[in-house]
Parts: sequence; C-alpha cells; structure tokens
Amino acid sequence: QVQLVESGGGLVQAGGSLRLSCAASGIDFSINDMGWYRQAPGKQRELVASITRDHRTNYADSVKGRFTISRDNAKNTVYLQMNSLKPEDTAVYLCNSAFVNLVGRLVNGYWGQGTQVTVSS
Repeated sequence: QVQLVESGGGLVQAGGSLRLSCAASGIDFSINDMGWYRQAPGKQRELVASITRDHRTNYADSVKGRFTISRDNAKNTVYLQMNSLKPEDTAVYLCNSAFVNLVGRLVNGYWGQGTQVTVSS
C-alpha cells in the first residue's frame, strides 16, 4: 500500500517561513523522482519544485531563491523549505512520486492528500 503523507502546512505572515515534509511508504523511495505541486482555488495545479533520484533539482520561476527542495532517502522523506513567503504562495501543497523508466516514461506515480499553506499580508 502506497502512502504519501504531507505535513508542516499552516498559517504564516508574509515574509515568514514554513518547512513541509512528505513521508513516503510502499515505494522504493530512493529510485523515485519526487516533487511538490500546489493548487490554489480557481488556479491550475503547478509544479513548484522537483528532485530526481540522482538529486537534480528544478524550481518554478516564481519560487527560485526562496524555496529549497531536499530529500533524505534514509527517512523516505522529501522536504520543501519555504522562505520569504508571499500571499500568492497560498495553496494546497501536494507531494508527488514518479518512477520513470530508462526512456523517460512514467511507469507509476502517486499523490499525497495535500497540506494547506496560507500566507497572510
């Protein structure tokens, strides 16, 4: 049974920080690419940050320099450190896993339930 469980969301004032965690079980965590997505009401879901199985990272332009994604394979956990938060960062943040084969095709992927991040002005 696969589970991705997010935690660490909450209410914070603009300029503040939060650290999100996503604990995975039921997958071989170390060989999966991991990502954080977010979805705000009335907005399209967007990829915020990703980290591959070989530890390469990618960020949306809107969060570069403010957010940092990392992973701890020993703990089967991926993190998103969010600094200098802005009201426009308000969204449900969702954790995603993706196992990709040698020709770049998605073999299997899973989603967490999400954690709410609210940034007040």
